[in-house]
Amino acid sequence: MVIVRNDALVAYLVPVQGGLDVVAVRGYLADRLPDYMVPSALVVLDELPVTINGKLDTNALPDPVAETSGDQAPADAREEILGHLFADVLELPTIAGPHDNFFTLGGHSLLAARLTARIRSAFGAELSVRALFENPTPAELAGRLDQDETGRARPALTAAERPERVPLSFGQWRLWFLDQLEGAAPTYNIPFVVRLTGLVDASALDLALIDVIARHETLRTLVTLDEDGPHQSIQPAPVRAVLELMDATDEELPALVGHLAQRPFDLSKDRPVRAALISTASDRHVLVVVVHHVAADGWSRVPLGRDVSLAYTARVAGQAPAWTELPVQYADFALWQRRLLGEDSDPESLVSAQLAFWRDALADLPSELGLVFDRPRPVAASHAGHAVEFSVSADVHEALVEVARREGVTVFMLLQAGLAVLLSRLGAGTDI
Repeated sequence: MVIVRNDALVAYLVPVQGGLDVVAVRGYLADRLPDYMVPSALVVLDELPVTINGKLDTNALPDPVAETSGDQAPADAREEILGHLFADVLELPTIAGPHDNFFTLGGHSLLAARLTARIRSAFGAELSVRALFENPTPAELAGRLDQDETGRARPALTAAERPERVPLSFGQWRLWFLDQLEGAAPTYNIPFVVRLTGLVDASALDLALIDVIARHETLRTLVTLDEDGPHQSIQPAPVRAVLELMDATDEELPALVGHLAQRPFDLSKDRPVRAALISTASDRHVLVVVVHHVAADGWSRVPLGRDVSLAYTARVAGQAPAWTELPVQYADFALWQRRLLGEDSDPESLVSAQLAFWRDALADLPSELGLVFDRPRPVAASHAGHAVEFSVSADVHEALVEVARREGVTVFMLLQAGLAVLLSRLGAGTDI
């Protein structure tokens, strides 16, 4: 029996005999019904209450206990571990219970990828991101781990013996290829700019940056070319100053920061990180750290900032940072990735299967979208973008969240789908 209570679907279940696996029932319904038809709560009863006329007494049906109640304990150790992983990835102290929805708690597709990676490491199961979207609670995921389609787990990423020639990861190879194709350009520079007030010990900050570069091999890795192609060339840790010291007026500051951020790297000669401390007064400074995308990405902001801060605090106190050695470096990841994906010359390798999928998916696509532009297309891309600010009302935002929840997607996915529809209607075709 399914009824609407407090604007939510509630299912009342009476087992024919024995107990009832509520998680299995929920999974069964989720596989066969659209999200908006799946009850938000399942209540198991010994029997349905009836009136003296033998009809269902809806007033006597008990209210469902909120599935996100902290009083509901995990059913087993797996649900408990998954709950801890949810909270850790979402940066929450804890989650309320095993039926908390990852995306309702603030998860999105990037965090979903991070969570599935953590689950793979914890359980040795090859769980896909799609599985998390289909089973967004610890209770549902625990059941999914028992299913055969989780597949064989990937080999663990561990430090391995280094060959004399360390290959590039596929991400590094892509960036090196673009660098060779376009020439030195700031397209893939990632600037981190921080305002600092008060006294700054420039010598301690310089030592801290040297400490961080020594800690992370990727920040001192060049891309070297030989007869077999490009490969990683890990340089020794720097021993001389890496921090440029500059003075500027408040008026000069924006242009100077822009210049530092736009200065290109030579991947074969330049360490892929540089830093400058610009002082506009004795107590006002701007720290500019620029890292090439070959060595970092957007997620790197947090660990980079944390390590510089810890090292600076130690150096101000006249000490070296007391951090533990990293279990793996990026070179270890590149070697692991090559072992996992195999060679494209092997038709049975994982990389061959993935390449075949994308060749099929991208076959016959036009080289560019057939849109009408309000300005001529340049011969060479400038990579310059433009921002248009606008506001979304609270009512519209609430409606977007409700549609996303009903369809089982994130708001970002919903907005991207809307953009695809818009481009399609403007003439870009249906395969975007």
